[in-house]
Amino acid sequence: MAGIKTICSFIIIFCLFSSCKTVSNVEKPESGGITAVSANDFLNSIGVVSSITGRGETLSGTIDAIQYTGIRWIRCGLEDKISTKDMISLHKETGVKIVFGLLSGGNNVSAVIDTARILAKAGVLLAIEGNNEPNNWTVDYQGEVGGGKKSWLPVAHLQRDLYRAAKEDPILKDYPVWNISEGGAQTDNVGLQFLTIPDGSGTIMPAGTRYADYANCHNYITHPSWPGLHDNQTWLSASPGFDCPVDGLAGNYGVTWRKKFPGYSESELQTLPRVTTETGIAMGGEVTEDMQARLFMNLYLSQFKRGWSYTAIYLLRTRSNEPDHEKYAFYKMDYTPKQAAHYLHNFTTILADDGKLHIPGKMNYSIQYQPDTVHDLLLQKSNGYLFLVLWGERFLGGADTITIHLGKTYQLVNLYDPTSGTAPIDIKRDVDAIILEMTDHPVIVEIET
Repeated sequence: MAGIKTICSFIIIFCLFSSCKTVSNVEKPESGGITAVSANDFLNSIGVVSSITGRGETLSGTIDAIQYTGIRWIRCGLEDKISTKDMISLHKETGVKIVFGLLSGGNNVSAVIDTARILAKAGVLLAIEGNNEPNNWTVDYQGEVGGGKKSWLPVAHLQRDLYRAAKEDPILKDYPVWNISEGGAQTDNVGLQFLTIPDGSGTIMPAGTRYADYANCHNYITHPSWPGLHDNQTWLSASPGFDCPVDGLAGNYGVTWRKKFPGYSESELQTLPRVTTETGIAMGGEVTEDMQARLFMNLYLSQFKRGWSYTAIYLLRTRSNEPDHEKYAFYKMDYTPKQAAHYLHNFTTILADDGKLHIPGKMNYSIQYQPDTVHDLLLQKSNGYLFLVLWGERFLGGADTITIHLGKTYQLVNLYDPTSGTAPIDIKRDVDAIILEMTDHPVIVEIET
């Protein structure tokens, strides 16, 4: 990318930026260096919403799309009306895992459990999910209608029973159950802002009621309360705390957004097991097809770095019954890939790895003059190579120049830009520092160790 340079000595950089004095604004690495995270673990977090063979989607089209983008898991459920045979076939061809759940208005616990058991036996199941957005799709359970503006007791009873059924099943008991989405919309305090209701919470449902192993959010990176395009768009939207400007973890599990029922504290939210089953942003206005593609790559990175175990972007391919949702999708209705599919293909190809990292390595890197719009994640492949991924969040324009001190001299460093392709854009030899110009997408620094 334009503006990438290399400086081979710390002395030169210190003189340029600090007149050879000690630099105080260099991010200090932890003792012994920063520990790498498995590249395979990061790739496994990358998911998408798809009906696979429902709503006009085809098995061959879904297989091709998954193989091209490198997406690792799919969120679907009862309403998609997908045969288990098709889900298993998809897994055999692509390795993709399935999160299967009740989805919108679903109430058939036994149907979810039966399907999940078949998927688990075939090695396809990743997790079981509760209802999709009961604020928008009411639930009829055991003769009572709940959710929406009505009491949420039927929603709570359904999620409690789904969790219990999964944990009492000998095949499913070790698979995680993900909570409903949009628990922040509760009209009465049934405690869905907790995974397990604690003592003294004052909820209608009793303390000790267990709903889920993971919190579940739909933290789209734009929201009516935060419309438009912003710098740090994906980073701020991924925040688990109360500074999140969109419909995030805090508004569903901290203090519920509709009735302000208390849940977890700010410190508890930071470590709460959490997943995102819908996020993304629609094309339109300043969000061009190319900008959407850049946002999507950054989104997966920000989510993972900020503690979300799994993230699904809405949507893989435009559904036949929702043609206007093409503005959200990686693919058009005829399976023509949009720019987001191309950039994600490049991104996952550069980072491709399916091996286990037994002993993570460390790298004693630091970033000088790191602005708040540049973020970093150190990954390592099973072959031992380190991949320092940096992403810029200047979506309103401009650039940031940063200096990366590598901690020692490396014989070979490859630089990649997934908006340009899968081949290195530059190759450096015998370097201990690199200057990068960061804008609105990832740059990947590969270090052969």
